[in-house]
Amino acid sequence: MRPTLYVFSGLPGSGKSALARLLATERGAAWLRIDTIEQGLRDLCGFEPQGEGYRLAYRIAADNLRAGLSVVADSCNPIELTRREWEAVAAENGAMAVNIEVVCSDREEHRRRIEARGWPAWSEVENREYHPWSREHITIDTAGRTARQSFEELNRKIEQL
Repeated sequence: MRPTLYVFSGLPGSGKSALARLLATERGAAWLRIDTIEQGLRDLCGFEPQGEGYRLAYRIAADNLRAGLSVVADSCNPIELTRREWEAVAAENGAMAVNIEVVCSDREEHRRRIEARGWPAWSEVENREYHPWSREHITIDTAGRTARQSFEELNRKIEQL
């Protein structure tokens, strides 16, 4: 069976990590979380990563895809460039790419989520660079729904591909 690279995108607090974790668990896929990789680079290498976290994740994803494992890539993935780079990783390693954007359309709910976890600041989320999508992708709106409800919708949409 051909491995799949599930590429998550979305602003902090949208619910993407909860969905990414569920998808990885349910599908037996490797879960690559950019926040974890970047924090590891900060802690272990003593520098503030710019694009290094993504580039390291691309390599880890490629290794897993070549081994026949599906991969869930969990990151804000806010710009067109990184979205295309993830697609290239899939193509170069014989995998299918599935782009998934997670949004929280209820601004107040989104703000409450950010403030409840204490980082980043809501103003950083509001002002973050985030390019609109130019290619086909799945969109999941988590507003007013549990992670499980959103995950069930995601699974239905993936099965329709």
